[in-house]
Formats: sequence, C-alpha cells, structure tokens
Amino acid sequence: MPADENRTEVLRSSDLDALITAHEPDTPQTRAPSYRLAFTDTDFLLRDELRPVRLQLELLKPQMIMDERGVRSTVVMFGGARIPAPAEAAQGRTAALARYYTEAERFAHAVTQRSLATGGGDWVICTGGGPGVMEAGNKGALEAGGQSIGLGIVLPHEQAPNLYVTPALSFNFHYFAVRKMHFLMRARAITVFPGGFGTLDEMFEALTLIQTRRMARLPFVLFGQGFWESIINWQALVEAGTISPEDLDLFSFAETAEEALAIIDGFDAQVAP
Repeated sequence: MPADENRTEVLRSSDLDALITAHEPDTPQTRAPSYRLAFTDTDFLLRDELRPVRLQLELLKPQMIMDERGVRSTVVMFGGARIPAPAEAAQGRTAALARYYTEAERFAHAVTQRSLATGGGDWVICTGGGPGVMEAGNKGALEAGGQSIGLGIVLPHEQAPNLYVTPALSFNFHYFAVRKMHFLMRARAITVFPGGFGTLDEMFEALTLIQTRRMARLPFVLFGQGFWESIINWQALVEAGTISPEDLDLFSFAETAEEALAIIDGFDAQVAP
C-alpha cells in the first residue's frame, strides 16, 4: 500500500529506504542477495521457511483493503465455475443448470440494492471471482450499481477474474485455507448454487464450522433442492447416525432469488443459542 503522506513518524519510513536502495551504485556487494532489504526480496519471501509470513500477509492484505473500502458484512455466493449463462448454454451436461446463472444474477442484484439502501457497506456480494455462478453474482451486483468482492485463487486452468468484480475488491490467493477464512469472516448469509468439488468443499467446511459452533448460525441457502438431493443423501447420513436430525436444520433449499431472500429475511438468529 502507498505511504500515507500525512502521517508523522520519527523513524525513517521503509518505503523511502526501498526507493533509495533501488538507485544505489551497482557493485558486487549491492548485487548480492544478502544485501537486499528483506521486505523487498521476493526470493527471500518465497522461501519455505517464510510460509508463516506469507500466510499472515494473505490474511492481512484483503482484511485491510476491505476495511478501507468500508465493507462490514457480506453475502457469500458459492457455486460452480462451469454453470453457463443461458445465452451460452449448449446441449451439454451443464445446460440444464443454466437457469441457476440467471437466479444467481437476480439474487445478487436484489441483495446489492439492499446494500446500497443501507449505505453500501453491508450485504456486499462476495464470490470466488471466477466464471459461472461467480460471474453471475458479480454481474448482478454491478448491474445494480454496487460493489462486489472476488476472492480468486491461482489455479492452472482458470484465467483472470471475471470482468464484473469491483477491481479494488478483486483478490488473488495462494492458500485455499486463508481464502476460505475471508469468505466466512464477514458473512451475513451463505448461498450455495450447484457446483463441483470446489463448491462442495466450501459448503461442507462452512456447515462443519456451524455444526461445531465454531461459527455462528446464519442463513444458509442451497439453490436447487433436486440437484442437492440427487448428489447427497442427507437422510442417509441421519439414519447412519453420522449427523443428527437437527443438523438438517442448518440449511434451507430455494429455487429462486425471491425464495432465498425470504429465507434470509425470516431467519431467526436465536435458533442457535
């Protein structure tokens, strides 16, 4: 982040020293890796021993930027990168799921209108920043005139963030664990659209945190009851005794943006003491 020109410090600033060392005489000593300032030395920061520092940086950078942008609470949208927009849906296996792109866009638009009506710092749409459902969420927020967050991660098969994420709130992660922390740290509600391994991972981690009371109860909406009941036999988990019947109350199903909003509005925060 750029230095604050209005701050008053007794000690010399690190950004000034970084600027000075970049223009020092070129000698064998100044070219030596050992001479580089530690905080400007990428090779040093990427060493295995510096993993704890990198974890902290990935936690701090989005935290600080979201604080500066006034983001207080979010509505999280998990969902598949392969869910096509209706106009792009071919006769493929995911074509039948294209309607969830539309519902994701409609839902994000409505939530963002609510966000803007309350100042823009709450109810901020937060997605993984990629294509599919994530793109639909960011698109709906942008079309409503609001900001939205994209929490991307470096993957070999994905490109740049979708073009609808607010640029100042477009983040890139190396660590899945820290990224998932940022999804949940400000969450006011969680929605889950059809998706694959990544969506399942995000959904079950959030449900586990709520089930074990490591996270407060909040509205948790799964879009597409038929989809979710076709891939997860929830009742079989209860019958096997691996979850409690009450655990099925941790989430609700919705088919449309309006149904999801009604669930969120009707949520009783006192359900989980």
